Amino acid sequence: MHSKNIIHWDIKPENILVSYWGEVKLSDFGWSVNNPDDFKPWHTRCGTLDYFATEMLTNKEGYTKEIDIWSIGVLAYELSCKRAPFAG
Repeated sequence: MHSKNIIHWDIKPENILVSYWGEVKLSDFGWSVNNPDDFKPWHTRCGTLDYFATEMLTNKEGYTKEIDIWSIGVLAYELSCKRAPFAG
């Protein structure tokens, strides 16, 4: 996805599908954006709050595709610990 310059913005368990043959697919590209200029910062705040990268909330300069990597880290934590990392 990132090799095609796409930022997903909403990576979470509900948007991950596993096929009959075990292939993992990402769904719900409703918030995604094509970002051909990798250095153009975005300022849109959309997606699911539990998976927001901190720079989406605090960085006034904007953010790039690294927000998806943060979401994958949150997802990995949730899958291994069976709870969200920032649950109150």
